[in-house]
This record gives sequence, C-alpha cells and structure tokens, in this order.
Amino acid sequence: MQSMTNALSMFDVKNNVALITGASGAFGMVAARVLAGAGCKLVLVAGNQDALDEIAEECRAMGADVTAINTRPTDETICNDLVAQAVEAYGKLDILVVASGMNRVALINDMTPETFESVMDANVTQTWLLSRAAAAQMKQQGYGKIVLVSSARGLLGHPAGYTAYCASKSATDGITKALGCELGASGVTVNAIAPTVFRSPLTAWMFEDTEEATKVRNGFLARVPKGRLGEPEDLAGPLLFLASKASDFYTGHILYADGGYTAG
Repeated sequence: MQSMTNALSMFDVKNNVALITGASGAFGMVAARVLAGAGCKLVLVAGNQDALDEIAEECRAMGADVTAINTRPTDETICNDLVAQAVEAYGKLDILVVASGMNRVALINDMTPETFESVMDANVTQTWLLSRAAAAQMKQQGYGKIVLVSSARGLLGHPAGYTAYCASKSATDGITKALGCELGASGVTVNAIAPTVFRSPLTAWMFEDTEEATKVRNGFLARVPKGRLGEPEDLAGPLLFLASKASDFYTGHILYADGGYTAG
C-alpha cells in the first residue's frame, strides 16, 4: 500500500548492488550513470581499460561506490567470477545489466562463419552465461533484476548485412522470455530493453548536418512516429523501471525504446 501513497519509493534502488558488463559502451555508460545517480553500488566491467577508468571515476564523482574490473565475459569461469566478486565486495547482487556485445555487418555471402559465430558468442552465449551466473545468486537471495540489451533488430530485419546481429538479438529476446518464465516464481525478473538508433559514438555521424547523414536520417525518421532519433536520456527511465521494484510484476518482456519504430 505504501507504493500507492509514495509512488517514487517503487523506483528507489539506493544501496542496491548492480553489475554492469560492457560498462564503457554506449548503453553501459548510460546504465552506469543512471544507477550511480540513483544510489547503487556498482561493479563495472569492460575490456577497454582507459574507458572503464573514465566511467568509473565519473560514477565515483557522483558519490557511487565503484568496483571496476577490466575483463570481458568470454567464458563460464569469468562470468561466475564476476558475480562472485560483486558478492564479495558488497554482500549481494541485486541488478545485472548485460550491455556487452558486438555487431559485425556484412552481406551473407561476404560474412565468414567465424564472424557470424563471434557475434553469436558475444551477444547470445555470453548473455546466457552472465544470466546463468546471476540467476544462481539471485535465487538464493529471493530477489533480483536481470536486464538484457536487445535491439529493434531482434524483431525487424535489415537489408544491409545484419544477419548475425538480427539473429543474435532475436536469440536475446528468446532468452529473456524463456528465463522470465523459468524464474517467474523465484523473485527474479528478466526483461530486455530494445533500442533503435540513439546517440552514441558509433551513431554520432547520423546526427551530423551532412548530405549523407541527412539522407540516411530522413529515410529512417520516415518510420519513426516520434520524428527524431533517440538520446541516451530516452533509455534512462526504462532502465530504472526494469531495475527497481516498480517492475516486480513484469518479466519476460522486451521494452522497445524506439519512438514507435516497431509499432508501425
């Protein structure tokens, strides 16, 4: 009943412990900043040492307690150890955000099987391993929030050589739904955020005032009801919702942060 009279309390994650992989990437940095600002204790994981140090220091400057780990979640041992390190440092694990992954773009007859497999490993197998490791800890606690990063490309195809990426994000959606069902009664929720194009170092060119960027941007915006590209701030609210008690009755969902792109 308290949540009905004090609605903001549902979004309170202060002193929660959050493990974020891919913390130096576009979505990972959003997650780190949002959860640091909300009072979480953070375990930030990234393969780029300099970028990891930068986001870790930024979060510490916001008052967050931060443990930074320079690695990538490439196998079962590492994934299990990341969860163990979070618990050793802070005594529990409340939130997992899997923002690590990759994209390799090539038309199907130009893409090697090795490239396809590398994308599937980074986006699917590693997501599964991290979810597996976190779920074991969270089930013991009787509570936890697993937030995976999918994409509008998990639902929609793309003509420019996205077979690996689309397949991997469709698989991420499948993991989200299946694990949401599997863990439904445990107190652990599993959901995914699926953005479309939003501002990041990789997409910055689309926001520029050049002929090529304008052409590509206008073609894309013709299918976006909101009429604009996404900003990092557009991911902040959905993330906090899925990471907090406000989403306790929501599991197995894919939340499209896309300005209506997948609705049309």
